[in-house]
Amino acid sequence: MNILETLTKLWETSGIAQIVTGFTGNGVLQLVMIVLACVLLYLGIVKKFEPLLLVGIAFGMLLTNLPLSGVFNPEYWNTAGDINYGEVLRHGGLLDILYIGVKTGLYPSLIFLGVGAMTDFGPMIANPKSMLMGAGAQFGIYFALVVAILLGFDPQAAASIGIIGGADGPTAIWLTKTLKPEMLAPIAIAAYSYMALIPLIQPPIMKLMTTKKEREIKMEQLRPVSKTEKIVFPIMVTIVTCLVLPSVAPLLGCLMLGNLLKECGVTERLSDTVQNNLMNIVTIFLSISVGATARYDTFLQLDTLKIIVLGLMAFCFATFGGLLIGKIMCKLSGGKINPLIGSAGVSAVPMAARVSQMVGQKANPSNFLLMHAMGPNVAGVIGSAVAAGFLLAVFG
Repeated sequence: MNILETLTKLWETSGIAQIVTGFTGNGVLQLVMIVLACVLLYLGIVKKFEPLLLVGIAFGMLLTNLPLSGVFNPEYWNTAGDINYGEVLRHGGLLDILYIGVKTGLYPSLIFLGVGAMTDFGPMIANPKSMLMGAGAQFGIYFALVVAILLGFDPQAAASIGIIGGADGPTAIWLTKTLKPEMLAPIAIAAYSYMALIPLIQPPIMKLMTTKKEREIKMEQLRPVSKTEKIVFPIMVTIVTCLVLPSVAPLLGCLMLGNLLKECGVTERLSDTVQNNLMNIVTIFLSISVGATARYDTFLQLDTLKIIVLGLMAFCFATFGGLLIGKIMCKLSGGKINPLIGSAGVSAVPMAARVSQMVGQKANPSNFLLMHAMGPNVAGVIGSAVAAGFLLAVFG
């Protein structure tokens, strides 16, 4: 083979040739996705929008849209029948193999294991009424579900879109990978993007929904929570919830196991591993394999734009629902509950609680709402998982 033949072969087998020869069709779409991946990398690295997940998602998107990379093959996954995991392991690309953890629900459950180990349920146990605000914040899920159905999405797609309102990325992935796996990428990107934008999205809604006098309300210090209460709580929540909604057992069970490892006092080493090493490893695998599903042929569609808009609506109405319950509780308590903590009912822990603290302190510099807001915040984590289990039981 002479030099010319070698160069010709290199050109014909290159991704550049694939883009050039398909420039009027797929080539343009692939270039658009590559540019979009770079934009998301910019947002994650420079603007720090959920960087621990967005950087991986964007890089997975970049890899899967590079021509002839072979890292992800959707034909293994977009099938009406059973998935041939043996074929995936033998002939699949790198991201096909990693995607098994998404498809089986392994990664979201392990993420919840880590979240549980990093979460203190004490504020919610000390003030059980805060669970009502966490429940109220799930309103956004059902509102977006109804609107999505009215816009022509099937119930499975609508449920997957609605769960964005829970502001819980792993839960959104866990539900969508079963109900509507082809929509996984836009839903995951929307969920994590809006979580990162909480400090921008929530304050205007909080100020619109509350008066200055309500925002200035100072709340009494929470009662101390005993060690026994903290140990019994995850055990009882697992038993009761999983008896009512068995489908949520993998997600909620891992959340409560992680919390039990943290609180029981005899598994410090396991708790530390779950919070750090395991959480970091799973985050890498989850983000890059979710990003791999964002291929040009499925992502660049009108439905993707609808998902982004509906996701924002779900998030806004979730904040509205939590604040509405907060205002009702404020009235019923004679002005002892600051309704701002209701906005923390979305399950973005602890960012939503910090936003409640920030807005409250602007109204009254001596206001310290963080621990009070953590009650609805962790209640929202449980609430979104329960909502996902309910939607899976109904539409799965």
